[in-house]
Amino acid sequence: MRFAAIADIHGNHLAFEAVLADIQAQGIEEVVNLGDFFSGPLEAGRTADMLIPLGFTSVRGNHDRYLFEQDPDSMHVSDAAAYRQLTPSHLEWLRALPFDAIYRGEAYLCHATPKDDNLYWLEAVSPEGYVFLKPIEAIEALAQGIDLPLILCGHSHVPRAVRLSDGRLIVNPGSVGCPAYDDDLPHYHKVEAGHPLASYAILEKTAAAWTWQFRHVAYDHMAMSALAAKRGRADWQSALATGWLL
Repeated sequence: MRFAAIADIHGNHLAFEAVLADIQAQGIEEVVNLGDFFSGPLEAGRTADMLIPLGFTSVRGNHDRYLFEQDPDSMHVSDAAAYRQLTPSHLEWLRALPFDAIYRGEAYLCHATPKDDNLYWLEAVSPEGYVFLKPIEAIEALAQGIDLPLILCGHSHVPRAVRLSDGRLIVNPGSVGCPAYDDDLPHYHKVEAGHPLASYAILEKTAAAWTWQFRHVAYDHMAMSALAAKRGRADWQSALATGWLL
């Protein structure tokens, strides 16, 4: 059993196209999608038109939820930019998505954690804004009750794999379309990949255990950086050009 996991496209249709091409080149036919598909100043509508017909097993992220729960006038600027591009059918597709899912009886899927779509599973943030790997005890506490060998999450945009003490594997595939961002919660912090490539993961079940491979895919990231600049988002311009918030 072998499949790909993607997350956090954030309206970056060129990164999404490149990742799909790379998945196909690896001979993989099945993909799961872990949420935050559209939010950002890029091409939300175009990404939706590409993604929805593919029929991937998908769960919704916190920014997907904001797009149908919040009043457009009170949305964060990135969510509002995406909302203006989405059609009623796009939003209806988002509303119908589950919070979490089980894939082929082997993998638990969620955007962030099983009970909170806006909490990092594998990372913690210090009051000084440092992002670091949580202690294994804290990671395992969030996995209680999930009796499956493979757990997939996104949200932090950080490609990371953690093997739990009982052998279960948690994998975050990283972000397809947004290599750097900042956030005010739980404390102000930055998450920066340090490169502009699109990230995803390949999961494979072997005789011994589930294994993973992180893939980093080049694409015309400067075109998307230029689009962000045109739309007045210097933070996204820097993130897409360099993988840093400069």
